[in-house]
Amino acid sequence: MVQVIWLVVTVLALFSVGYIGYSRYLSRFVELDDGRETPAHKYEDGQEYVPAKKPVLLGHHYSSIAGGAPIVGPITAAVVWGWLPALLWIAIGNPLMGAVHDFTALSASLRHEGKSIGYIIGEYVGERGKNMLLWFAFLTIVLVVAVFALVVGIVFNAYPQAATASLLYIGLAFVFGVYLYQLDLPFLAGTVAFVAGVFASVWVGIQFPVAITPVTPVPETWPDNVIVLLNGPLPIPNVINPNVSAWIPVILLYAGLASVLPVWMLLQPRDYLSSFLLYAGVGGALLAIIVGTFLGASQPFVIAENVPAFAGFWGTTGVTPLFPLLFITIACGTISGFHSLVSSGTTAKQLNRESDARLIGYGGMLGEGLLAAVALSTVALVGITVEGGGIGQALPNFATGGGVILTAFGIPTSFGAPFMALVLVSFLLTSTDTAVRLGRYMMEEIVGTPESSVEGIAVNRYANAGIQAVPAYLLITSGSWLTLWQLFGGANQLLAALALLTATVWLANWDRSKQLISTGVPMAVMVTITILGLSWLAFHDNIYVKFVQGSPAELGAVGTASAIVQIVLALTLIGLALSLVYIGIGNIRKARGRAGPAVTDGGESDDD
Repeated sequence: MVQVIWLVVTVLALFSVGYIGYSRYLSRFVELDDGRETPAHKYEDGQEYVPAKKPVLLGHHYSSIAGGAPIVGPITAAVVWGWLPALLWIAIGNPLMGAVHDFTALSASLRHEGKSIGYIIGEYVGERGKNMLLWFAFLTIVLVVAVFALVVGIVFNAYPQAATASLLYIGLAFVFGVYLYQLDLPFLAGTVAFVAGVFASVWVGIQFPVAITPVTPVPETWPDNVIVLLNGPLPIPNVINPNVSAWIPVILLYAGLASVLPVWMLLQPRDYLSSFLLYAGVGGALLAIIVGTFLGASQPFVIAENVPAFAGFWGTTGVTPLFPLLFITIACGTISGFHSLVSSGTTAKQLNRESDARLIGYGGMLGEGLLAAVALSTVALVGITVEGGGIGQALPNFATGGGVILTAFGIPTSFGAPFMALVLVSFLLTSTDTAVRLGRYMMEEIVGTPESSVEGIAVNRYANAGIQAVPAYLLITSGSWLTLWQLFGGANQLLAALALLTATVWLANWDRSKQLISTGVPMAVMVTITILGLSWLAFHDNIYVKFVQGSPAELGAVGTASAIVQIVLALTLIGLALSLVYIGIGNIRKARGRAGPAVTDGGESDDD
């Protein structure tokens, strides 16, 4: 029997080599210089551009990028194809592609006034390319919001203790923001007090777990003291069960409200506080696996027999090809386009020094890979307990398996499992409202100066949140989890390819002596994988399965509409991506044909 620790050792070894060696090379390659003023200082406005201490910003960045995807994706992949393909894609792909993607997106944004990847590519390929990339990013954001809101609802339903704890820690974060930025009180003392409060919220959640509506049958993870707020289900579409359905609009409303507040009021303090949860959850689980393996644990840390190393090319479903679907099922954890939006959308506007980009950009992505390794370890340890789509295993098993792992420290599962559920939710909530904020940035850059009432509504921060939430909610109500997840993964990975294209274009225009292999090779790999994956989802999973083998009558009105939306979205994303790759490669060839450097400092192009 294979011990779980070998999953951890493999990832830690390859990630260490990547950070010590490759990230140092990349930092010199893009010429990080602490003597250069960062956008956070140059444009400080107290709203979006706010310099942040390195640990605070690392907490925000890590919390924002490490959502539920690096947990759900690896577990879903392990269930379908086995744990070995999932492990290899995480351990090798992350330091060579994902961390490079995040670091170069952040570095490029630093040299372009903290602007988004859409703005950056527009500087070199024109307004048309910029708008295409921004529209691509905006559509991806809608998928991100849909998937994460659904996952938060499922976690709140599985662990009502986490729902209570999450509400408390959001309130604590708001007070901490006032403490730091309005009252200007001591940072260290505040950190100790408020972090203790966040951990205490887990105990409060155990004592007073909350659900919105009753569920029949009652989930096994519900304690006997759950407080149910309503007597019956709400008059809304049913997604999985009435309680999940009730939580989803609440989460979307929270994300919209949180996205319009100044970053000092909630985003920075909440992400900083939640980072301690995340470090404790990820670091604690990794250390517990090591301790439990060598010092003994109540349950042997070995991979369960019903989690195979390799389940075959077509997977346990028999119709899910490993290539290309593995590589879009595990998006975050290995490489994620959403991270380029965070890096160039919020993180670059808060970076205090350029040298901080190495730890926050490259190191932050490795941290997310560790979370993916922990998620893989939890399902490997407790096994597959639910047949069917990956979400059934991913969410309860992460908390349940994490609780079992923490018993190596003598922590009872009655506390450890709800704690790991809160760790998962803290990732998800930060990613969800950060996504809505980024969607607003995308639309603002697309519209520019509003010239009509429609454009004015589109860029209004409150209306824009609704523009994202409504289609996200419609996608959630489709009920097709695996297809929605892989559509999100495909769009996310294709966005990563376009972010790498943007970095390659920037480097090519900076100086023709710059090598383009570090970004160009991962870009080509991801373009190929994701276009094939999205094509499979559009033509096989939707057109063939739902309309050729099935019929609109069987699907119903909602199912038919959702399938059409998924087909149109997948094909639109493919078309936008191919057009952008064509334009970008043309620009690279043009830049390489020029004599001498095109740009003197790695910033905006001098070529008009």
